[in-house]
Amino acid sequence: MTDKKISIVIPCYNEERNLRLGVLEKVYDYLAKKNYSWEVIIVDDGSTDTSVELIKKFISRHNGFSLLSKEHQGKAATVKTGVMRALGEIVLFTDFDQATPIDQLEKLTPWFHKGYDIVIGSRNSTRQGAPILRLAMARGFMILRNIILNLGIKDTQCGFKAFKNQAAKEIFQSLRIHTGHENVKGSTVTAGFDVELLFIANKRGFKIKEVPIEWHYQETRNVNPWKDSLFGLYDLIKIRINEMKGLYHKK
Repeated sequence: MTDKKISIVIPCYNEERNLRLGVLEKVYDYLAKKNYSWEVIIVDDGSTDTSVELIKKFISRHNGFSLLSKEHQGKAATVKTGVMRALGEIVLFTDFDQATPIDQLEKLTPWFHKGYDIVIGSRNSTRQGAPILRLAMARGFMILRNIILNLGIKDTQCGFKAFKNQAAKEIFQSLRIHTGHENVKGSTVTAGFDVELLFIANKRGFKIKEVPIEWHYQETRNVNPWKDSLFGLYDLIKIRINEMKGLYHKK
């Protein structure tokens, strides 16, 4: 392991608006004050706007940030690309819009010292500003998830998850639905990706802690509630079928 204590992976797809709003500056300002080593890996998922140009300009002025560019394959493949390159003892992935502010990392890291392998943010009591439709669909997805997989986690979909490095790499390499080879069009959050990650982690015996975090609703074109919910349901069924086939057993 290198001297980097924390790696932060941020997937990007057409995030020009958030870049101009200064979200990366907020991430840098927070991390620059810390007394531990860190790296931020931004993974661009084939953006078609000026995101890459703006990120490169930002990186030229801020140490600790790097950019990986790849063809458009969706959030799951994008996060996986960054995680597999991460060098930190702890690997966090977080959404570009910073709906969960980066300072919420402080609520997650102490649990690693208590023996947990994975610590995830939970928005169950903090979904500030979310439309009623989004709340209802989230509730419906949780019910279906519990019926089909009995996972025992309240909020699998929060885009703020931290892993011990070894656990992260083992789990991401074990994905069967979102392997990083999908062909997608337009924006997609691949709802079942988070569930598959946690299902594998639970099946492999990794200790998971769910921690309440601050979260603010952000309007985004990268989320289509109806499409993402339908695909999410398909993914739940695929995960159950894969489990029945023994595809998640450790080799």
